[in-house]
Amino acid sequence: MCILPGIDVLLSQHLDRIVDRRIGLVSNASSVTRNLTSTAEALRQSGHGQLTALFAPEHGFYAATAAATAVKSAVDARMGLPVYSLYGRDQRPTKAMLAGLDLLIFDIQTVGVRFYTYTTTLLYLLQAAAEHHLPIIVCDRPNPIAGEVVEGPVLDPAFASFVGCGPLPIRHGLTVGELARLYVELWGCDCELMVAPCAGWQRQMWFDETGLLWIPPSPNMPKLGTAVLYPGTCLIEGTNLSEGRGTALPFEVVGAPGIDGWALAQAMNDLNLPGIHFQPAWFEPTAGKWAGQTCHGVQLHVLDRQLLRPVEMALHLIATTKTMYADKFAWQLPHFDRLMGTDQVRQQLEAEIPVREIISGWNPAQATFTRQRESVLIY
Repeated sequence: MCILPGIDVLLSQHLDRIVDRRIGLVSNASSVTRNLTSTAEALRQSGHGQLTALFAPEHGFYAATAAATAVKSAVDARMGLPVYSLYGRDQRPTKAMLAGLDLLIFDIQTVGVRFYTYTTTLLYLLQAAAEHHLPIIVCDRPNPIAGEVVEGPVLDPAFASFVGCGPLPIRHGLTVGELARLYVELWGCDCELMVAPCAGWQRQMWFDETGLLWIPPSPNMPKLGTAVLYPGTCLIEGTNLSEGRGTALPFEVVGAPGIDGWALAQAMNDLNLPGIHFQPAWFEPTAGKWAGQTCHGVQLHVLDRQLLRPVEMALHLIATTKTMYADKFAWQLPHFDRLMGTDQVRQQLEAEIPVREIISGWNPAQATFTRQRESVLIY
């Protein structure tokens, strides 16, 4: 089966939507056609419409800037076009940035997780499109971790931030195009939206079943295996444990100085969590937490991604580490609560409430979300 991303569908079936339009494009290195032509270059080669401005999310237009580092506006040397930063002083397109444009296009590979910041950038772009009466096309891409499973607490609006823009669970099971429809149809973002759908993608498909090639959408998302664990292991950012940033295995190793990796691995494997194995690991981050220091901990090996529930797994890992190394473990607040979308989970972990009991408390809100999202599904 030949799976086509939305940009291919747009350029093959909907050229009338871009004819004679001055286009502002939000994209990065992951924004390519099936044959790996960049979306920006494909738009220029189409001979339809005029690519006028580029917009860069977190990590920059070429997805090379480190996390949480401000992106500077610049002029792209190859195309001679302005690149406006949406991750610096401004996180939303300004009136000046949008001046002279007739159309916005958003095309970025996301990873199906609420706190991956392109999710928020998309919302802000739709809100700007509504405010300035600009039509917007979202070029859809597969959800790389498939679109069936919903996991994690639905965000409490009191904890909304750039890593959680509204009431979504951590793993929402939506494509970027479906997210855009949710923002418009359920969250009331009143803009003129068109979604250019993927051709051939089905909800149960993982990225490696599409025939598309993985291009890292951010520096610490080097492969699909990283994305499989990311809904859970990104939560480690909200603790003093290293989540593997600054190593060759970001979000696949967890540890800190002073931890016994053998003991932690044994304790985690004794839980018999589905789809995952914990191996003792030693690593020395070159950046981020514990940079330059040897960390002891675990490497996470996915045995069955269908059975794995990464958010549940990560909470077990946090709870176990906190119990075994109470004198070494610490929260990084308010970041953990923002990632979780609530402070209740942290409070429950501190009260030593069992993880399975914590997770069962999410069921009603997850069920409501799953029911509501039906109206925005494309596939």
